[in-house]
Amino acid sequence: MKLWVLRHGEAVPHGSTPHDSERELTANGREEVLRAAANLVGQPLTAIYASPYMRAQQTAHLVKDALGFEPEIRTVEWLTPDFDPDRVTDQLKSVSNVLLVSHNPLVGNLISYLQHGAGHPPERVRTAGLAELENNELLIGAMKLNSIKRP
Repeated sequence: MKLWVLRHGEAVPHGSTPHDSERELTANGREEVLRAAANLVGQPLTAIYASPYMRAQQTAHLVKDALGFEPEIRTVEWLTPDFDPDRVTDQLKSVSNVLLVSHNPLVGNLISYLQHGAGHPPERVRTAGLAELENNELLIGAMKLNSIKRP
């Protein structure tokens, strides 16, 4: 089973909108996402899950369109920035080969948690960074990080 974790592309700075959840991708952020999406061509994706925040939704839709991915994006609250990685893994027990589109600090914390378990520092993931993790099954602390692609 593979799991891909994608941080949203570059977004407008804090303060440009009244709420963090409404920040949109910049033109550079859209280009970053398209470069990241190229790494998913030919992969056995079964679903795309995304945070409800605007920049994550825009990222997920760009990937979906770039890949010609047919299923609808699954918008979930458990991919918002400060969600607990342990609670995220509970949501992933019955899925495989999925893409998660989210934010830091969750992205870095989740990737570290899946590789090493609790208590390790987060992975550093830039905007539109795409991590690929793999194992026979989803096991906390036992997933192998194949790569983190940076656009």
